[in-house]
Amino acid sequence: MRLVDVEYQFDGNRVTFYYTADRRVDFRALVKDLASIFRTRIEMRQIGARQGAKSCGRVGICGRELCCASWISCPRRITLWHAKAQNLSTNPARLTGQCGRLKCCLAFEVDTYVDALKEFPAIRSIVRTARGAARVEKVDIYGRMVCVHCLETGYHEKLTLDEVNRYLRRASLQDS
Repeated sequence: MRLVDVEYQFDGNRVTFYYTADRRVDFRALVKDLASIFRTRIEMRQIGARQGAKSCGRVGICGRELCCASWISCPRRITLWHAKAQNLSTNPARLTGQCGRLKCCLAFEVDTYVDALKEFPAIRSIVRTARGAARVEKVDIYGRMVCVHCLETGYHEKLTLDEVNRYLRRASLQDS
C-alpha cells in the first residue's frame, strides 16, 4: 500500500486517505486506530495507479509536468496497439509512465498516425519499382518516405510517397 493523498474536510467530520495497492487490503484495524487518534470518521479509498500519479503531479521524462496531470484525461484503455500504430518500439521501459502503466500520451496522437498511415502502402506489401519488385519495410510519416527492399537485387532504397504512389498507379493501370 502506498499513501497518495489525504483529504480532511473543513467541518472535521471525515478524513479520507487515498492509496494505491496491487491488490485489495484489509484496513479495519488501521481505521479503528486512526479514528481514535483523529476522533472523526475515517475513510480509506483505493485509487488506480494512473490516478495516483496524476494526483501527485510528477514530472515526466520530457521534463514537463505529466500530461495526465496537466491536460490529458485518460478515459480509454491504452494498449501496445497504440505504440505499434505509431511505429514506436515496444520496449516496455520506454513506454511505461510514472504510474507503471503505459503512457497516457500514447492514446493522444494515435488517431493522427492511423489516418496518416492510410496514405501509405502496408508494411510487407509488394511494390513494383524501377529496380523490380520490392517489399515495403517501413514508412516515415513525417518525411513522407517509404523504405523498400528490392527482392531481386537485395538493394534497400528510400522512396518518396509520391514515387511509390506513381508506381502503384502504373501497376494498377497495367493490371486493368
